[in-house]
Amino acid sequence: MNISGLIITYNEEKNIQQVLECFGLCDEIIVIDSFSTDKTVEIAKTFPNVKVVQNKFEDFTKQRNLALDEAKNDWVLFLDADERITPPLKQEIIDEFKKPEQKDAYYFYRKFYFAQKPIHYSGTQTDKNFRLFRKSKARYTPDKKVHETLNVKGSVGELTNKLLHYSVSDYESYKQKMIHYGVLKGQELSLKGKKFNIFVQYSKTAFKFFKAYILRLGILDGKEGCQLSYLQSLSVFETYESLKKEQN
Repeated sequence: MNISGLIITYNEEKNIQQVLECFGLCDEIIVIDSFSTDKTVEIAKTFPNVKVVQNKFEDFTKQRNLALDEAKNDWVLFLDADERITPPLKQEIIDEFKKPEQKDAYYFYRKFYFAQKPIHYSGTQTDKNFRLFRKSKARYTPDKKVHETLNVKGSVGELTNKLLHYSVSDYESYKQKMIHYGVLKGQELSLKGKKFNIFVQYSKTAFKFFKAYILRLGILDGKEGCQLSYLQSLSVFETYESLKKEQN
C-alpha cells in the first residue's frame, strides 16, 4: 500500500528531523512550508523522498488541503510537527493494511506532553484526530481557519496505540500559539456573522477554565494542569478580542 506523508510547517527546525523520520511507511513526503526563516526547509531537503512546497500562510485549513492536492497517493498520513509515531503505533498501521479491507479514515488518540512531562487530564484524555485516511474520501472543511475539521465521506475507524503529542515545549511559546489560535478563531466567527458580546466573552472564558481544571480534572495534573487550563481559557478570551477588532 502506497502512502503519502503530509506535514505543514513554519520554523520547525527543532522538530522537523524527528517528525520526518516518523514517515518511514511512506514512499513520498510532502512538506507545505509557510516560508520558514530557520533551517526547516534545509533539513527537510536532506531526506531523499521529500517534496517541499512553499505557500504563504492564510489559515491552517488551506495549507492542509494544499498538501492533499500535492499528494500522489490516495492514502495519506498527516502529522503535525510536534507529533511522533511510536513503534507499536507503526506496527498497528502495518497490521491494519494487511487486513482484507480498511476503513476510509482512522482516528489516532494522542498522548499530550507539557515540556516533556506527560499530561493525563486537563481535557487531553479524549484527544483524538484523523491522521490516516483516503484523500478521495475526505477534505478539510473550508470555513474552519483553526482546529481544522476533516469531513469524511466514508467509514471511520480508531487505532489503539497513541500518537505522542509534544505540543508544549515551554510555557511562553505555547501561550503565543494559543493566542494565535484565538485570533484565527475570532476571524472565523466574524466571517460567520457572529457579533461581539462582552458578557459572552467573559462567561465563556471563565467556563473554559472551569471545564478544563475542574470538570476535566486538570487539577490532578498539578501546576501544569493549572497552566494548561489558563492558556486554554486565554485562547477563548483572545477569540473574542479578535472578533471585536474585526468588527471595529
